[in-house]
Amino acid sequence: METNLYRFIFKYSLKEQLFLLLVTGASFPFLYYSYDLPKMIVNQAINGKNFPKDLFGMPFDQIPYLFLLCGLFLILVCVNGGFKFYINISQGRLGERMLRRLRYELYARILRFPLPQFKKVSQGELIPMITAECEPIGGFIGEAINGSVFQFGQLVTVIVFLFVQDWKLGLAATALYPFQGWIIPRLQKKVNQLNKERVRTVRKLSERIGESVSGATEIHAHNAARHKLSEFSDRLATIFDIRFDIYNRKFFVKFLNNFISQLTPFFFFMIGGYLVINGEMSSGALIGALIAYKDMSAPWKELLTYYQQKEDVRIKYEQVVEQFVPAGAMAQDIQLAEPEIIPPLNGDLVASNVGLTEDGKVAILDGVSFSFPLDEHVAIVGPAGGGKDALGMMIARLIAPTAGQLSLAGQDSSQLPEAVTGRRLAYVGPAAYAFSATLGENILLGLMHRPTKPANYEDAADRRWRKRRAESDITGNSTDDIAADWIDYAAAAVKDRAELTARLIQALHQVDLEEDVYQLGLRGTINPERRPEVANRILEARTALRDRLAEPAYKALIEHFDEAAFNQNGTVAENLLFGTPIGDVFDIERLADNAYVRAILDKIGLTEDLIGVGREIARTMVELFADLPPGHAFFAQYNFIGSDDLPEFQAVLKRAERAGIAGLMPEDRQRLLSLPFKLSLARHRLGLIDARMQVRLLEARRAFAENMPTELRRHVALFERSGYNAASTIQDNILFGKLAYGQAQAAQRVGDLIAETLRQVGLRDAVVEAGLDFQVGVAGARLSAPQRQKIGIARCLLRRPDVLIVNEATALLDSAAQVHILDNLRQEQADRGLVWVLHRASQARDFKRILVVKGGRVVQQGTFDIVNSEGSTFAELLAKE
Repeated sequence: METNLYRFIFKYSLKEQLFLLLVTGASFPFLYYSYDLPKMIVNQAINGKNFPKDLFGMPFDQIPYLFLLCGLFLILVCVNGGFKFYINISQGRLGERMLRRLRYELYARILRFPLPQFKKVSQGELIPMITAECEPIGGFIGEAINGSVFQFGQLVTVIVFLFVQDWKLGLAATALYPFQGWIIPRLQKKVNQLNKERVRTVRKLSERIGESVSGATEIHAHNAARHKLSEFSDRLATIFDIRFDIYNRKFFVKFLNNFISQLTPFFFFMIGGYLVINGEMSSGALIGALIAYKDMSAPWKELLTYYQQKEDVRIKYEQVVEQFVPAGAMAQDIQLAEPEIIPPLNGDLVASNVGLTEDGKVAILDGVSFSFPLDEHVAIVGPAGGGKDALGMMIARLIAPTAGQLSLAGQDSSQLPEAVTGRRLAYVGPAAYAFSATLGENILLGLMHRPTKPANYEDAADRRWRKRRAESDITGNSTDDIAADWIDYAAAAVKDRAELTARLIQALHQVDLEEDVYQLGLRGTINPERRPEVANRILEARTALRDRLAEPAYKALIEHFDEAAFNQNGTVAENLLFGTPIGDVFDIERLADNAYVRAILDKIGLTEDLIGVGREIARTMVELFADLPPGHAFFAQYNFIGSDDLPEFQAVLKRAERAGIAGLMPEDRQRLLSLPFKLSLARHRLGLIDARMQVRLLEARRAFAENMPTELRRHVALFERSGYNAASTIQDNILFGKLAYGQAQAAQRVGDLIAETLRQVGLRDAVVEAGLDFQVGVAGARLSAPQRQKIGIARCLLRRPDVLIVNEATALLDSAAQVHILDNLRQEQADRGLVWVLHRASQARDFKRILVVKGGRVVQQGTFDIVNSEGSTFAELLAKE
């Protein structure tokens, strides 16, 4: 990567820069004549004599001649504006292309960083470098050459014009430029140093912010907030001092420039006026000179701004680039090379005197030598910190040895393309990462190496894609289509998507994740238009479950939805809507201020009654919660009012006592009206909704559905006894009702019935498939740590690697899961290689070969019986379990 900004610019945009220079050069003659025409208008058209004048072979009287010159002046103004517009647009496009190229190259380099580099630089530093710090670089690159030439050309054009009018005016206008050219670089030098210090300090600030986000639990658990705030304040103070110093110096430069700019007109008027009075210059020439000088200050200021910006951007570029050229980075051809054939890895894995040091000082591995067939099952054990985990990563070619050689099937592993190691080997470590995507996409990541089938585009979409691909090619970006099918079906030994889904579900079984994904699927949704068969079968399951729930043992567990009945276990809002809200329009927290809902309540005459119910709820809750701490269980059971909102409702009740409900302000009435919507008769048992009000609420339900405006229908999916509700979960569609409150183990018993019903109708796999669409959140935050580990293992299993390296990946799991997954993986890799870095030595019993690593060396190797000799390191590890 180019370390010099201008080498980077010339390497990737020289042709475009030269073209812009030609366009800029072509604009200068027009610019010159736009300065000369005002003089002609004053001297020849306004003050001129001897009319008519011949021009283009035609005679012109004074007025037509004036209009002609003014018309030419207007044309020149338009032409100059057109040049500026075209140049600015071209510079902007060029700058954006170069910015895109720079960001892409920086991100590509992150993907080639040696993994130990991430111990030295945090994501809190890298992210702003690619996003924020690159932004001004891209803005500058577009005008890096042409911008300065354009402004310099404008300045020279004006200066030439002034000297043509009178050398004294030209000299007066430029007399102070040499002084400015001498002093400003010296002032800027210190600003450059301060900018470097500012960039370094802000990066460290970003790092601290990232650490605070990641370590928020520790900060709260240890009451360390004040310490962290003090540290953050100290860093902000340092940045403040640096930036204030920069401002002082920058604004002094600006003050100096402004002072000189205002000083020049003093000489201009004095000298120019003297020459006009003495008849040595015409007033038209002076006016033209004044107009030219007005335009002269702008390019000079732009040149000064350009110089300051150039220095600022140069520092940013150099400081950004130096962070992206670490020693030991993977070569681009190794990462992106795509061999025509990637044969299976057959042969031996051989380590010859392998060593690994950190920062050239700390020895992690030293003189490690061993060999074994690549299809053998090998366990690596040892004490924590002894180097076994580093050895596992080295076998997976994730870190390179700093001494010796590790070969795979007779080839130096460090020279193998990632297309080979990333497809023939699979690795999962102790902290498997889940990307912000669906659960299924995270597992399928192991099969997404390259596009295998192009996307099908319609005409307009195809043109858009071709345009984007051409732009990607121009900017050196990837031309692969992200919308293409990237799945390597052959690697998973399947033919199509249906077989892949079956294989994926099998992998979930093997890692004990199928039940978790099934539960996620029950809480997920499907699109009945895309999957009508599944939706119809879910409706069949609904009917089958209803029959089972009609049995005496289960009859009291569910209260089914009925259009003509009020559901005692549902809330008032659920009974009113009789459907599932889509989005926020009919969200239960906002129903009280929904204009359509209010109109329906007014129409049925329920508004005042419900406000009265809300008042009683508020009074009861205030009395109930008055002496309870904020975290008391009653706040969860009676979730009408949060502990923070109690004082507000107390004030509303006092105002209601003084003025009555009718005299309350609209916002107070709205607060009280919001409470009954959360009321469930069976759960809360407050006795505030009698049978007559239930009948009126059913009337409101019918009015709500029948009179709903077209634009609101997309915000709620109404319940239909024989229809699938796309906005409801699969479980809710199967139940089509509410669990009865107060029934012992109702949820567990109904859940078992649903599972049994789904198996009977053959829908369990479809529900699991729906669970694969679960969004796992940022870094898999919506999953538990054991679930993320299981995803990492399933990701490896899916592509059936020649060698699977498991590096303490099951340490977080319970003992039963560890044993089950270990047995499943050994069975799955029965005819292929398996290297397992174990956290418990006893689990190595059934492996054909065991390597014992201690102090960075392989101190024992062989079968279980060989290494388990009396007094051996392996025997000590067993004894400590």
